[in-house]
Amino acid sequence: MAWQKTSSDTPVDQLSFVKAQAEHEELGREIAEHDRRYYEEDAPTVSDAEYDALRKRYEALEAQFPELTTTESLTQKVGAKASEKFAKVRHRAPMLSLANAFEDEVIVEFVERIRRFLHLKPDSELLFTAEPKIDGLSLSLRYEEGRLVSAATRGDGTVGEDVTANARTVHDIPHILKDGKVPDVFEVRGEAYLSHKDFAAINERQEAAGKPLFANPRNAAAGSLRQLDPAITASRPLRFFAYAWGEISAMPANTQYGMIQAFQHFGFKTNPLTRLCASVEELLAHYHAIETDRANLGYDIDGVVYKVNDLGLQTRLGFVSRSPRWALAHKFPAQQAVTVLEDIEINVGRTGSLNPIAKLKPVTVGGVVVSNATLHNEDYIKGIGGDGQPIRNGVDIRIGDTVVVLRAGDVIPKVLDVVLDKRPPNAKPYHFPTICPACGSHAVREVNPRTGKEDSVRRCTGGLICPAQARERLKHFVSRNAFDIEGLGGQRIEEFYDEGLIRGPQDIFTLEARNARSLQRLENREGWGATSVRNLFAAIEARRTIPLNRFIFALGMPHIGETSARILARHFGTFEALRETAKAAADPTSEAHAELTAIGGIGPVVAEAIVEFFKEKHNEEMLDALLAQVTTVPIEAAATSSPVAGKTVVFTGSLEQMTREEAKAMAERLGAKVAGSVSKKTDIVVAGPGAGSKLDKAKEFDVQVLDEDGWFELVGRP
Repeated sequence: MAWQKTSSDTPVDQLSFVKAQAEHEELGREIAEHDRRYYEEDAPTVSDAEYDALRKRYEALEAQFPELTTTESLTQKVGAKASEKFAKVRHRAPMLSLANAFEDEVIVEFVERIRRFLHLKPDSELLFTAEPKIDGLSLSLRYEEGRLVSAATRGDGTVGEDVTANARTVHDIPHILKDGKVPDVFEVRGEAYLSHKDFAAINERQEAAGKPLFANPRNAAAGSLRQLDPAITASRPLRFFAYAWGEISAMPANTQYGMIQAFQHFGFKTNPLTRLCASVEELLAHYHAIETDRANLGYDIDGVVYKVNDLGLQTRLGFVSRSPRWALAHKFPAQQAVTVLEDIEINVGRTGSLNPIAKLKPVTVGGVVVSNATLHNEDYIKGIGGDGQPIRNGVDIRIGDTVVVLRAGDVIPKVLDVVLDKRPPNAKPYHFPTICPACGSHAVREVNPRTGKEDSVRRCTGGLICPAQARERLKHFVSRNAFDIEGLGGQRIEEFYDEGLIRGPQDIFTLEARNARSLQRLENREGWGATSVRNLFAAIEARRTIPLNRFIFALGMPHIGETSARILARHFGTFEALRETAKAAADPTSEAHAELTAIGGIGPVVAEAIVEFFKEKHNEEMLDALLAQVTTVPIEAAATSSPVAGKTVVFTGSLEQMTREEAKAMAERLGAKVAGSVSKKTDIVVAGPGAGSKLDKAKEFDVQVLDEDGWFELVGRP
């Protein structure tokens, strides 16, 4: 799927809640898919800059409309699911990601925001560390009594891949720590990477062996560390910089810089360009010095990371969404090149979206040869932005145009602009298809009845009669974060669909029985055998019981991503409860409709998509057949001993012992969900002086009310 330019150019403070909610839901689906491709498949399809723009817009919407934020928000997630090729390692402390910035002005605001949060005076000292952001693969190393016992990738931030055997081959990773006074448990985190020199040597060997070349050092490093044979990893000279930590039984320092010095003392390599800075001016000066010299470093970096130095202040600052409030990655600008747009191809997605892809005359951008680029959507090609206003001064994009290509990472770039004075005299405006290229059905741009705005994406109306949609939905159904059926990948789905063996999800679970009765059995086909067929049927059999959230996600309902599926699974508990409520919610005046639209993180747009899905007769028939084959089980609740874990808390009034931001950070750290309004679903209201209507509502709904002292007595002082 190409990037769809989901976000609007309208400032978030000018959006109505309904429009913001619709955009937030669309962005959520898109970001989740990009996370999966980047972290899970090492095959991203948008540039870092485009991804960061999506994430920034998503977070801005939640900041402007706090009710959009839920405990299942994408801003609470990091990375994607760990690969099935490796054993799993559950991180004792989550491996979080960082918020990004591109402009110097954002760094100034970052420092000012921290000062406001901590109530620091202008002349109070506030130190930061500034270190290069290595473009490699994140790794967590666990030492017990000074000995390396495990190594794991980031994965989804909670569960990573066990790559211990491979990590032991990395020269920079000590097997035994130097100092005998090292803490009993010591988790060191950092980045595995390849130098430019070593990367070039690896590609020379790949070329000599007739094997595909790696696109860049990051991909090569990730591929090297994820080898099933450690001997292959050992043959590739990976390096490692330490800069963070997970679980530690006794902290060896109380500052970020002190921890880096401790890493050096214990035998790790740390980046020599790490500096301690006392002002925003020093931070920016160090950033620009590194930016100027980055080509001479001998390894890839994509920015500079700033962190509050005092670990006590880090604890007070806590986290916002998926990222620490006390750290920020200042990214380098994107890179550009000029080439010719040779063609525009249309791919049809599982929801019927017609996705335009630019086919380029191959060009090198930032050391990588690219031949594909995103064109976002129909309006983007015409020179129209998400808010209906002109972009590129209204210049459209035509086949044959010389175009400016933007790339900020190791992924498919975007067509940024047109070099108009090089436009061929015979170039004609591109006419976006109104007929689906896969099935011949009409392709339309629907109007959102709530916002009155035309969808930016044109969609095929063929539904399941469209072979492209049917295939893509089946691929989605068996994908890693859905049913995750090993051996039933995209190519096999295409093959089975074309031959009529699998046309719907329910057919997957009857395949073995039908194969036993068939005169043309799978094991007799070319390239197959008894073992491969047996393994496929075993993989299918292993998925007859599945967590409810994965089942909901696998159905591929429009607007229902992993986050929404998890929210629905936790709210309803069983699929039948969801199904009954959705069917009853077809009546917009019903209690079921009110319940569905009131679920935090769902909202009217998603609720409408759910209702429409269950109104379709063929969907109901498919579900009946599918549920006769599989069993759903409730989603696992997060295990925590906090007395407020899983509860919804509202803070109101003037808090005197902590700022509102500190209160929210503390509650979220303890596993609570912080809401902006009081409802029947609220568990606790913490009320300070001046509490008004929220306190009245709490009394009306008989919600537990605490003052600040009561809150601290309940959760304990931090």
